[in-house]
Amino acid sequence: MDFYDVVTTRRSIRHYSDRPVSDELLKKIAYAVSLAPTACNRQPFKILAVRNPEMRAAICAACPQRFLPEAPVILVALGNPKEAWRRAGDDHSIIEMDLGIVLEHAILAATAEGLASCWVCGYDLKKMNEALGLEAPWSALALASLGYAAAEAAPLQHKPEEEIFEIVD
Repeated sequence: MDFYDVVTTRRSIRHYSDRPVSDELLKKIAYAVSLAPTACNRQPFKILAVRNPEMRAAICAACPQRFLPEAPVILVALGNPKEAWRRAGDDHSIIEMDLGIVLEHAILAATAEGLASCWVCGYDLKKMNEALGLEAPWSALALASLGYAAAEAAPLQHKPEEEIFEIVD
């Protein structure tokens, strides 16, 4: 699929068919993730592609999103802020930016392969980390549902380009 087809067809999907996602497709997504840029190429992340029923149940118990159990795969973006690049002056870790780029690579790759997804950040971080058995410095900073859409997505309304992008000469 052409890049612009990918970005124009990607939608946040909240209903999934029970069709399984193959290892082959997950490996293609893993490849796209491995190419994602991170600050100073530190790669302070790991993506879990969770199909295991018990682990999925634990994730869903820590996350109130009702659609999450429908997805055959849950992507969990783990970040390590101690390994992430830190801005000089205020020592701010940019782990969230690194993970945003990484998870977006996964989601766009999934779209190119005919899969649907939805970013999920609305959960209790402490409960999620406990459900996954994570210990500091690792943390589950974002999730994404992943699978085949149960129905075609509705078109979205976007702000005009002139309103969100400005060329400054």
